[in-house]
Amino acid sequence: MKIKWLGHSAFLLTESTGITVLTDPFDPDMVGYGFTAPTVDIVTVSHGHADHNYLEGVDSYKQVYDAPGKFEYEGRVHVTGIQSFHDDEEGAKRGKNIIYKFGMDGVSVCHMGDIGEPCSPELIERLLPVDVLMIPVGGNYTVDAELAKEYVDRLMPQIVIPMHYKIKHCELDIDKPDAFIRAFDGEYVEDDVAELELDRSDFDENTPTRLVVLKRQK
Repeated sequence: MKIKWLGHSAFLLTESTGITVLTDPFDPDMVGYGFTAPTVDIVTVSHGHADHNYLEGVDSYKQVYDAPGKFEYEGRVHVTGIQSFHDDEEGAKRGKNIIYKFGMDGVSVCHMGDIGEPCSPELIERLLPVDVLMIPVGGNYTVDAELAKEYVDRLMPQIVIPMHYKIKHCELDIDKPDAFIRAFDGEYVEDDVAELELDRSDFDENTPTRLVVLKRQK
């Protein structure tokens, strides 16, 4: 499978047979920089805010998942939507959030959406196991760098990809990823990566967690 970052919380996942998944398409007017999504098979939406549910920005799609549950697409891509909260008050401030787990090519990918709730044993149990973790690190509207690192330490993924943080032209009141990056041993940090290509053979439980900072693909 291949992973590209399109900005904010939007990723393009491509399964080995060519099935494509787009996560959380965003309104460029809200985020502050451009977004153009290609034709895809599946779109997932973590919640109803315009920086995560901008379906108008997607050229074409066949299936949208925007609710908790278990789904399967053409017997190749398995999707599980897990209910969570956008804030630390059980949704009282910002509502609910859906975490999506994808099973593709034997790899378990977890997209945390706009997770804002504390890291609880109950939620961790529902999410495990995770090979690749995509997690917001910008704070304010989501968990911050410290809480994001706590999720990493509890879930113990092989690869962590930060998202939902401040980059050039971003108009949202969120932080840069620097504090989150500093929480990792520099030996295991890969920066400015254009694309990840993975399969089951790339994962070894004895390998330390890698932090991969993807370069936004326009």
